[in-house]
Amino acid sequence: MRWQNQTLDADDGALPGLSRAGFVRTVQTPEFEGITFHEVLCKSALNKMPENSNLPFQWTINPMRGCSHACRYCFARPTHEYLDLDAGRDFDAQIVVKTNIAAVLRKELGRKSWHRDPVALGTNTDPYQRAEGRYRLMPGIIRALTDSGTPFSILTKGTLLRRDLPLLTLAAREVPVSLAVSIAILDQELHRGLESGTPSPRARLDMVRALTDAGFAVHVMVAPVIPYLTDGRAHLDELFGAIAAAGASSAVAFPMHLRGSTRGWFLGWLAEAHPALLRKYRQLYGRGAYVTPEYAAWLRERVTPLLERHGLTRDGDTMATRVPAADPPRASDTQLALFA
Repeated sequence: MRWQNQTLDADDGALPGLSRAGFVRTVQTPEFEGITFHEVLCKSALNKMPENSNLPFQWTINPMRGCSHACRYCFARPTHEYLDLDAGRDFDAQIVVKTNIAAVLRKELGRKSWHRDPVALGTNTDPYQRAEGRYRLMPGIIRALTDSGTPFSILTKGTLLRRDLPLLTLAAREVPVSLAVSIAILDQELHRGLESGTPSPRARLDMVRALTDAGFAVHVMVAPVIPYLTDGRAHLDELFGAIAAAGASSAVAFPMHLRGSTRGWFLGWLAEAHPALLRKYRQLYGRGAYVTPEYAAWLRERVTPLLERHGLTRDGDTMATRVPAADPPRASDTQLALFA
């Protein structure tokens, strides 16, 4: 793989923790100013979900660790701490890339013990973040899953998925393929403050239309709903209307949760951008990671009729209108509906 004006570093002592991840080299390039890529060789591509997870899929694939989408609210931020990196700017700018993942996946899927269980992508970090444009890991992953007869789902904010639409269309002729797009914010200023590295909401809505026109039933995740910023009736009504107009078949909404170090990273932004909301957030979240059951019930009552109004629920699918209340959401809750 060739990079223009690249800087390479093969010293695995440069960053603590990476030696445990199969570190090969570090790459910096002017094309991705401010971002450092750490190329690693993974030993396994498939991640097994806990037996008691009650999810419609048992396996996930994460081609990268860290995410240049830089979403302030991302629940996956604490996972960077396992590499002795911080969950703030390191998560946004120190991206670990599993360069051999497609080959490892194909080997794992070829084992006699593989039962073609559904596999989910996008449950942790986005497989179509900007680096995918350079490393091109997803075509190999898609081909491996398809050739093995394995159904799969993809959840993304990255419009790079459109590059692989012809491949996904072919894959869908062989195995069940579920596609979901995450769109939580329409306001441009709020989008720039909270998810500065993502494609614009308009670009993602255009992608929903492209996927729909290609024959996919596209699910949209309005997640997270951010208390006092994106939970207004007018905002949700406009957002669901835009999603429906783009051709989505269904949508779901979840309130934001702030686990671990994600909480401090988000509240730091809130203190600068909306300091008047800090007291409300302390009341709403207390010392925990999740909104109060009262707020969850209130949001559910607001979201449900709006989804019904815009035709974004599925017959018999209570998940499409579910807002977690007493049960705290897990890292992979955002894909619960994809194989329903």
